[in-house]
Amino acid sequence: MKQGDRPADDPDGDTPRELAPEEVADWLTRHPNFLVENPDLLAILTPPEHRRGEAVLDMQRFMLEKLRSELDIMRSTQGELIATTRSNMSSQTQIHAAVLGLLSAGDLEHLIHTMTQDFTEILDVDAVSLCVETNSRSPLATVDGVTRLPRGTIEDLMGEDRRILLRDNTGPDRMLFGPAADLVRSDALVRLVLPNRAGEGMIAIGSRTPARFHPGQGSELLAFLARVVEDSIRLWLERNED
Repeated sequence: MKQGDRPADDPDGDTPRELAPEEVADWLTRHPNFLVENPDLLAILTPPEHRRGEAVLDMQRFMLEKLRSELDIMRSTQGELIATTRSNMSSQTQIHAAVLGLLSAGDLEHLIHTMTQDFTEILDVDAVSLCVETNSRSPLATVDGVTRLPRGTIEDLMGEDRRILLRDNTGPDRMLFGPAADLVRSDALVRLVLPNRAGEGMIAIGSRTPARFHPGQGSELLAFLARVVEDSIRLWLERNED
């Protein structure tokens, strides 16, 4: 290590001595990026008075520009946080309203109608389908409003274990959305865990906004809604058997 790279110790090596201004200036001259790499020090340094001249470094201007940059970053971060919070609150309100709609259904047919018709307005989307793979024994297969899929379709779309698939910039899928398919530009596919006799099930939610649903988006609220849908369908299937 060269002399001046750290404070010089006293002859006994116990107490650091105070550096002379010339030593500090010499060290900074040999390490010109020090303040760039340690910008926090600018907050405690006393800036020079504003002077003009080609050879004069305006430290005050440098510090002000740094503070303005940090302020812009803080404002941007704050704006993103506020927007995200508002979006989350809006989504929670929509999901809560959807759940209340499910709980108010008077029978299985009413439940399916609520999901496939009322959910579009409640969730502010363009298409909602309750999809069930073809199964001659399924009590859902004959209910109006249920979209019937060939066996294996859900696994082909979502894989074996995936619960929720969010797709952006997707093309029209008439198998899932029927006549509304031309409107859909992004969608959320949510697998349903239904009683064996009901077959494999899925909720498909489509939006005309390409980025309304996208990979990496939080899906906890959709998972919660799916659980309520599953319990509601199971309840009505059990009641219909009595």
